[in-house]
Amino acid sequence: MKPILIAIAGGTASGKTTVVNEIINHFHSEDVAVICQDNYYKALDNLSLEERRKINYDHPNSFDLDLLFADLSRLMDGNTICSPVYDFKEHNRKKDETLSISATKVIILEGILALYDSRIRGLSDILIYVESDPDVRFIRRLKRDIHERGRDLDSVIMQYLSTVKPMYDEYVAPTKRFADIIIPNDTKHDVAIEILAAKIKDIIK
Repeated sequence: MKPILIAIAGGTASGKTTVVNEIINHFHSEDVAVICQDNYYKALDNLSLEERRKINYDHPNSFDLDLLFADLSRLMDGNTICSPVYDFKEHNRKKDETLSISATKVIILEGILALYDSRIRGLSDILIYVESDPDVRFIRRLKRDIHERGRDLDSVIMQYLSTVKPMYDEYVAPTKRFADIIIPNDTKHDVAIEILAAKIKDIIK
């Protein structure tokens, strides 16, 4: 049976991972595989850490979309892939570490630009956009980047104003028009998840 591919996009800290986890809760864990688009940031081994810190990571060109598409295609054909693993503290891929991911009934791609590439949209069965208030997203990102990614307050604010917000407006938000389902993450969305899970189960059958 061919896997079902679900692409979930939305602004930084919009709640995409929360939606992914809620979907997973409706299935057996062995039936769902999650692909994180962040792991497909391009390798920057030729740059120093200081140079890597200055990269615009919210622009589509910062992702290796060719590799992501190729890996998703292999999964859809029933093959196992070795996904890169990204290190947010080093702003680079981990050199000697990959993540083995096997084809499952349901494959979920999650990332800010998961709906950006037309090839990936063409592979996908369901396209989802998670929407959240900009102020809420900024506060969530601030807390996450400081506590989980080793950033300081000033660097998070500078990055948000210089690249994250402009790139969201220019590249992320416009992909909303491709979505089959838009989920607002500022309120409870149990009904949306229930409907989505039912749709996925229907496709599997």
